[in-house]
Amino acid sequence: MTTTKTYSDSMGTLEVPESALWQAQTQRAIENFPLSGLVMPSAFISALIAIKQAAAKANLQLNLLDKPLAHAIDNACHTLQSGEYDEQFPVDVFQTGSGTSSNMNANEVIATLASQLGKVHVHPNDHVNMGQSSNDTIPTAIHVASATTLVYELLPALTHLSQTIKAKSNAVGHHVKTGRTHLMDAMPVTFAQTLQGWQHQIDHAQHQITATLNDVTQLAQGGTAVGTGVNAHQEFAELFNQHLSENTGIRFTPAPSFFSAISSQDVIVGLSGQLKTLATSLMKIANDLRWMNSGPLAGLGEIELEALQPGSSIMPGKVNPVIPEAVAMASAQVIGNDTTITIAGQSGNFELNVMLPVIAYNILQSIELLASSSRSLADKAIASFTVREENINQALAKNPILITALNPIIGYEKAAKIAKQAYRERRPIIDVAREHTNLSLDELTTLLNPEKLTKGGL
Repeated sequence: MTTTKTYSDSMGTLEVPESALWQAQTQRAIENFPLSGLVMPSAFISALIAIKQAAAKANLQLNLLDKPLAHAIDNACHTLQSGEYDEQFPVDVFQTGSGTSSNMNANEVIATLASQLGKVHVHPNDHVNMGQSSNDTIPTAIHVASATTLVYELLPALTHLSQTIKAKSNAVGHHVKTGRTHLMDAMPVTFAQTLQGWQHQIDHAQHQITATLNDVTQLAQGGTAVGTGVNAHQEFAELFNQHLSENTGIRFTPAPSFFSAISSQDVIVGLSGQLKTLATSLMKIANDLRWMNSGPLAGLGEIELEALQPGSSIMPGKVNPVIPEAVAMASAQVIGNDTTITIAGQSGNFELNVMLPVIAYNILQSIELLASSSRSLADKAIASFTVREENINQALAKNPILITALNPIIGYEKAAKIAKQAYRERRPIIDVAREHTNLSLDELTTLLNPEKLTKGGL
């Protein structure tokens, strides 16, 4: 049998496992919310700990917290950031909508550990939660966790992906291939032009996310229960943000309106929209790679992706585009997360949003999925694919759509007849055009040159 210890709170006494650092309120949450088995993301817990650490430093500076208590809390937070005690944060994602259970989980664990390390009595509410409320702490934790994962994970991953696409374009960009609209043959494009389109999508998404980051770094902390700042020193918010900025390497500032920052999650809803846009870009690139790789004999066969694992349990020798498929699934998850965040964002009833934990879970999962997907797509698909030059040249030679270049000379109707005949007879367009126009072979060779046609103009 598990040995226990007894804790009490305002609702009475409760038995808590002997090995637990948490106390009564966390134990109540464990018993009240056995809904999913999903716990709050590690980035969120790390943000909560950083908030408690910065708050203790601010309250010490304001002479509201005694030095031994503040130092004990600081040391406990520093110890917890190592990840050694992650199992001490077991509260389910689907809990009270304010995230009070997660806030108290952090308060209790820090208080217990601080009491052990500092040989002083640290109280979860009176000391660790001083000048704070779950109502401003949890929105702050969502913003801090989002900002740190954006700055240190997603944005560097997008830079890496963009640079990888550019490097690949430099290496294979000179190859000309059949363009496709509606999945049907169209005018030719170079690999450089295709990859340039991908790179612009990634760069644009990165620019938009970076612009949103300015709002994400504005924090609710200091608004306490409803935005008025009750029980918090008037200088607390400013000092708190200074200490948090020093600890994280990211500049955080007080939100321009605590009332808005606590009652709504508009900033995170906006960020989620930008992440959804990035997800659609990654899915488009992943699907382009899948189509270009299709075959290798009965598909387009324009490129060959790196072979990473057997593709079938029954068909020997089969190899599938596993990285683009995984990225497409991750992108679908991010798009679904955006719907959840949008609905949750509507639950800002009067002075408080009451779907904060599920917002935290989904926004952080989206950021992390997009960061890891971007790196995988860069390193295991784009950087390593090879161009199947013979295949793309054969397709180009027979592409009847090249006749478009003769429209200004022979007219659309005549060009259409030539294109249909070339397609029907499976003959190179230049041969059929030679039979039905007065243009010489040299003229046709120049006019129908696929590389020339990728440069536009008449």
